[in-house]
Amino acid sequence: MSATDAVGIEVGQVIAEREVHLTRESLVRYAGASGDFNPIHYRDDVAARVGLPGVLAHGMLTMGLAVETIVPWLGDAGRILEYGVRFTRPVVVDPEAGADVTVVAKIGAVDDESVRIDLTVSAAGATVLGKAQVRARL
Repeated sequence: MSATDAVGIEVGQVIAEREVHLTRESLVRYAGASGDFNPIHYRDDVAARVGLPGVLAHGMLTMGLAVETIVPWLGDAGRILEYGVRFTRPVVVDPEAGADVTVVAKIGAVDDESVRIDLTVSAAGATVLGKAQVRARL
């Protein structure tokens, strides 16, 4: 179903789901693309020294992969009007196993002109983005 067809869109309806596997290579590639070379995203020793449980995925990487989940349903990323999240827990990326990030997108509210999509984003059994909500044009 397309977001251009408001008929049949119901609050609570799951519109998209996916799992993304992150590796340390994913973090290096993202660092190069974003320019964020903070060593907590690629060096275990630095992460440990500052009290982190391990190397962390970039928050903006997690946020970006979460919202990208709904783009096929929207049909056009240009329909996104607002997007906000709270960073509630970090995504720890193991050097061998990596990390799996799961995204479930549900309709949270619908009005005449827009839809609110609530994203549940988790890794290792914990929610990593809180209040992840997208408002998009119908």
